[in-house]
Amino acid sequence: MARVLVTGATGFIAGHVILQLLDAGHDVRGTARSASSAARLNATLSKYAGRPIAIELFAADLERDEGWAEAVAGMDYVQHVASPFPSGVPKDPDDLIRPARDGALRVLKAAKAAGVKRVVMTSSVAAIAYGWGDNRPALLTEEHWSNPDNLKDNTAYTRSKTIAERAAWDYVNGEGKGLELAVINPAAVLGPVMSGDLSASLELLTIPLSGTVPAVPRVGFGIVDVRDVAAAHVAAMTLPEAAGERFLVSQPFMWFSEVADVLREAYPAYSKKIPKGTMPDVMLKLVAMFNPTLKQVIPELGRERQLSSEKARRILGWQPHTARDAIIDGAKSLIDAGVVQPHKGQKS
Repeated sequence: MARVLVTGATGFIAGHVILQLLDAGHDVRGTARSASSAARLNATLSKYAGRPIAIELFAADLERDEGWAEAVAGMDYVQHVASPFPSGVPKDPDDLIRPARDGALRVLKAAKAAGVKRVVMTSSVAAIAYGWGDNRPALLTEEHWSNPDNLKDNTAYTRSKTIAERAAWDYVNGEGKGLELAVINPAAVLGPVMSGDLSASLELLTIPLSGTVPAVPRVGFGIVDVRDVAAAHVAAMTLPEAAGERFLVSQPFMWFSEVADVLREAYPAYSKKIPKGTMPDVMLKLVAMFNPTLKQVIPELGRERQLSSEKARRILGWQPHTARDAIIDGAKSLIDAGVVQPHKGQKS
């Protein structure tokens, strides 16, 4: 049994990481911006797991030094999951880049000082597949890095993930040498939620289920189930072969129209809300002026980014759910949580 700190413990991915660590017999504590979140977090985890869960929560903010030394004290491993993920586009990109980069370095430096063996960090496919424009490789792997300087093929969020991960690797290969690092690079994370407090990635489901767009944007994503993202984090924590490695985790690329088709078939009570036609690119850009979420997908228009998870399967023994499972199970959890409602006159 190991002692493990999970940062950003109240988040979508972190909740599943915590439960899988507990299932594996580890002793877990978490961080959040406020320790007062502990009661709500433990209630959410307990309800989802169907058994009592009680983890200790430490107050630690990515933008402040205070609290990190206390949080990592006595830990064998750190799962650094915390990172800002906005629903809109910030006026100043540094509002995302700074906490992502500086927060990662705060965690790594505290872990190094505390004698932690390994940190597993949540990065993103954003640190691999962006900034290439139309010259991206046909198949993207962990060998590839995004170019954050190509602003036409990036958002503030995608740039923040690349810059933060680069900074993390620079640290452990320099000043922090001796601290092991493994990085998980997930695609768009769907799958079951534990509460109505949602990650921005789940808007891939809430937007079509809520009928908030008149047609489907010409965009697509690699999709991965949150349960499989958590499994990759847990496997990368202790496997000797995972030290010093990045792991891209994704199922094959799907167009948003294909996601809508899966939802329409699985949940006919929502079919009248789910858009069918394709939204012209010009219309998306106009709608995005008033919808911060859609503004973030403009760099995706018409771009197909094919991703390989062969390395995760080979080294971590990763065996994921299908993208269809992630879509259907994620939608069911949103419906059960009351986040989305069926069309008037139809029963869910």
